[in-house]
Amino acid sequence: MSRRSQQRITRKTNPRVPALIFALKDASRANDAPIWRDIAKRLEKPSRQYAAVNMSTINRHSSENEVVIVAGKVLGAGALGHAVTVAALGFSGVAAKKITVVGGKCLTIEQILDESPRGSGIRILQ
Repeated sequence: MSRRSQQRITRKTNPRVPALIFALKDASRANDAPIWRDIAKRLEKPSRQYAAVNMSTINRHSSENEVVIVAGKVLGAGALGHAVTVAALGFSGVAAKKITVVGGKCLTIEQILDESPRGSGIRILQ
């Protein structure tokens, strides 16, 4: 394999992502929580394969006061009818506003990892 193709495989342009992947794998081993290993594997993929989840999907697949994690970006299409805590790699401005208006919370994956190291009660959306 040429040096150029090796760089393309192993290099992430966002410096936050490799550190997050390492932290997720470490938390998975330390807390015996396979959810963090799953999220790490999703983030190891190319960024064009990251999840892009709309508000309507979150509304349809979650219930009141549930914790949802997205290994990618949350987009603002659709409506949210109940309060939900959403952890994601990123949020569009419209999505963050819609979540907070109904009483929900927007968190980064790092924050939810600190709040719930065992990963129990968290639903993964893709």
